[in-house]
Amino acid sequence: MPDDQRADQIAPINPLPMVVWALALPMIAAEILLSLADAGVIGGPQAVGWRVAAIQDYGVFPEFWRQNWAAGAVDLPLLGRFFSFAFVHGSATQAMFGVAMVLALGKFVGEVFRPWALALVFFGAGAVGAFVYACLVPNQPLFGAFPGVYGLIGAFSFLIWVRLAGTGANQLRAFVMIGGLMAVRLIFGAFYTVLPMLMPSMAAVGHDWSWVADLPGFAAGFLLSFVVSPGGFARVRARVREWGN
Repeated sequence: MPDDQRADQIAPINPLPMVVWALALPMIAAEILLSLADAGVIGGPQAVGWRVAAIQDYGVFPEFWRQNWAAGAVDLPLLGRFFSFAFVHGSATQAMFGVAMVLALGKFVGEVFRPWALALVFFGAGAVGAFVYACLVPNQPLFGAFPGVYGLIGAFSFLIWVRLAGTGANQLRAFVMIGGLMAVRLIFGAFYTVLPMLMPSMAAVGHDWSWVADLPGFAAGFLLSFVVSPGGFARVRARVREWGN
């Protein structure tokens, strides 16, 4: 094949599984709309509050959840927030990082997992992270893609873990990535959570508890991968048999 024809067949960007775009495009569209509203480009003066309204409509509010749970009034719209919160972000920067990580991790995981399995890991991990967050955290809303992203990190770590097992290497190396990320996350979380408690003058910085949802999200993504990955059930059975011997 001539070099010019071969060059024409080279995609300008790496192709991504459609399920990854299905996750990322709503985040991108929502952020474009909210950023334009924040800038006053669309919606008029009242559009400045669209982001706050979106968080109120789709975010997870721990106190609201606990009150409804205690009253036995948990309904479908309330449960839907454990999935919808991932598509609304507090700023363009948060959305940019969230979308970038969904695209990058989704590409790696999507090359091995079936589309439904990747979606299940993202939403399942996000829901688990949000549930733990709602049970433990004071009344601060949870929003953004990161609990689901950490679920994809769990799936990515699972793939590395399986590969290391096949080569006989130390499987703990699969958790280097999450260890580094959580160390940084905990440092920033401690800064934004503990420091205002110790120094009232820093109260304006605010409290950031969102990291509480990330570690459960990672654990859920890693454990779900045992079931939803190709050959997952067989791999689980084989490992159980190894433990029984």
